Order: sequence, then C-alpha cells, then structure tokens
Amino acid sequence: MWATAVGVARVRALETEREDALFRDPLARAFAAAGGLWPSSPPPDDEAARRRRLAVSFSIVIRTKFLDDLVRQAAGSGIRQVVLLGAGMDSRAFRIDWPEGTRLFEVDTATPLDFKASVLRGERAVPRCERITVAADLREDWPGALAAAGHDPAVPTVWIAEGLLIYLPEEAVDLLLARIGTQSAAGSRMGLTLGSRGTIERFGADAAPGSAASLWVSEMPDDPVAWLAGHGWEATGHTLRERAAAYGRPVRTPPRHEERPGGLISAVRR
Repeated sequence: MWATAVGVARVRALETEREDALFRDPLARAFAAAGGLWPSSPPPDDEAARRRRLAVSFSIVIRTKFLDDLVRQAAGSGIRQVVLLGAGMDSRAFRIDWPEGTRLFEVDTATPLDFKASVLRGERAVPRCERITVAADLREDWPGALAAAGHDPAVPTVWIAEGLLIYLPEEAVDLLLARIGTQSAAGSRMGLTLGSRGTIERFGADAAPGSAASLWVSEMPDDPVAWLAGHGWEATGHTLRERAAAYGRPVRTPPRHEERPGGLISAVRR
C-alpha cells in the first residue's frame, strides 16, 4: 500500500509547478521520480478511470492545503509535538517553517521510511524541525514504538492521519482513534481525512486491481462529529467542495450526490 504514497507525491509535484499553487512541496518531484512516476505515469485505461484519477488528485491537493493550515495553526497555538501517522512521502518536516523546539515524528513501516531516507539523502534535504522516524506497523504496538522514540503524551500533540483511514477496516479505525486518545493531552489537535459516503461505490468498486482505490475499505461514519465526540474529541467537519471554494479552486460541476460534512476533519482534545 505504501507505494501509493509515491503517487500522492506526484500530485503534489504537479501542484507545486502551478503559478497559483496552494502549497509548494520541493521534495515531491524527487519522490515521484525515484518511484518511477515522473515526469509521467501510466495513462488511465479509459475515460472513467481518467475522471477518477482527476477526482482523487483534486482531493489530494485540497486535503494537503487543509492539513498544512491545521498544523500551522496548532504550532501557532504553542504545540511543539507533531505525529504523522502513515507518513508516506510527507515532507512537512522540510517545507513548513516550524517554531523552535518542534519535534515531528513520522510513523510508518520500514519499507517506505527506507525509500524516503534514500531520496532525502540524495536531495541533501535538511528538516526545519527535529525529525524522528518511527518504524512501526499501525496495526501493532505503534504507541509503544512512538513512546520509545521520545513522544511525550503528557504534553499536547498535533496528530495527522492523511489519506490513511480509508485503507483500514472500521474496527481498525476505532482502535487507532482509541490509541491516539490515550496518547493525547488536553489541548491536542488532530487532522483526519475520511472517505465520504459512496466513495468506494463510485471509485473503488471498479478500480484496477492493485490500484489505490481498489484497496479502499472504510468510509466515514454517518455522523463523524458525534463519532469523534465518543472518542473524546471536539470536531469540525468540512467537505472537499467547501474547502476548495474557500481556497479559490471551486468545483465547477454540480455534485452528483449529496455531500455530507466530514470528509476533512479538524479536532481538539478536551
């Protein structure tokens, strides 16, 4: 599954090249090239597949901007501890101006972390905060590995789970949220992306075997705000369409289905 992170990097590289880019990710192109997806990637099989790719790419751009804003706001509030769950090719440690004293933990399995380290060495990339990698499977005892790496649950943390939960079955999502809760002091922040209702039916059911969409298994709850309240978080949900309009990238076509708020989540631990 981690190889899909290289595809995400390609989308971020393409966004970075736009004059009106919503963010700049100078390492994304190197990740995509190392993964064989730059300057081009295999073309979609048909028109429907092309539309799916465009829709997924659009969602990646909007969610990246949303979570960039969230971590900057958390840092501005005084939080100096950041955890990226399923970090993939995330380069926020290198491209965001973090306040002094920030510690950023990247949690992922060894294979993507090793691939990423190789690219970073080649680019001579220097993080803008203390960056700590944690090789751990999120289905196993990742809190123990995170604690061993120096994470302090007694102080607030900003947690980011971007493009992750849709790949986990519902029981694994609930376990992940419960574990995050035990490691979160009051005032901690969290940013999540959730698969909107109907996403799997529209994009995943007929996706090519082995593609990212073919691995999707989990959509957001009917009421994500109430669901997160049950886990101890005060949450706000937004749709991609809503955030896209706010960022100056409005979707020009009318929705073909009802969009419930909640695909993009910001939350505070009470």
